[in-house]
Amino acid sequence: MEPIFRNTSTIDWITLLLFGSLLFVIVAKSLFYGRFLNFVILPFNNKYIFMYNKKEKLMNWFHIFFTFFQIINFSLFIFLTSKILLQKENDSYPMYPIILGGLVLFILIKIFLQLGNGFIFGVNKVIGELIFKKLSYLNYSSMVMFLANIVLVYIIKDSKVVVYLSIFLILLINAIGWITVLKNHQKFITGNFFYFILYLCALEIAPFIIIGSYLKD
Repeated sequence: MEPIFRNTSTIDWITLLLFGSLLFVIVAKSLFYGRFLNFVILPFNNKYIFMYNKKEKLMNWFHIFFTFFQIINFSLFIFLTSKILLQKENDSYPMYPIILGGLVLFILIKIFLQLGNGFIFGVNKVIGELIFKKLSYLNYSSMVMFLANIVLVYIIKDSKVVVYLSIFLILLINAIGWITVLKNHQKFITGNFFYFILYLCALEIAPFIIIGSYLKD
């Protein structure tokens, strides 16, 4: 019987990434169990937002652990999705660090610009709350990304159905977050409508148009 060569290098490093990201969730749950219970029902109950958006916000360790979890799985989801939908030959490991670095840079620049916008217009507190709420919902949607990554790597490889369903759920979760943000800050938005539209176009819509144009090319 002749030996059959199987290339497992790609799965090996993805397994390490998934396991490593899961450790952040395990640590967060162990250290902040009560907060974790409120977080897992976030799209269905705003208790987590109301309890934690006034203090500790972005620099709380629970939030930091889940942000790490989100960044790892978001970049891996982009890696797998671009391979499946765009037929890009990005099997190799070196492509993932580029996506990861680009995502981290994108998030940091966006947060910096948002905080700078808040400083310029004297609304630091409100902008801080907006960033916390949006990141909380994005972090929650990373659990969908994590499950999608597992399915795409180990169960139903290269499935466009899984990709589209995952994208739909991710957008749905973050849409719920945006609706919640708009409802909670109606008075602020009404009183600063021009600045809100400027913020929305410059810091929320424009970056995704640029990224979409780049991917299309």
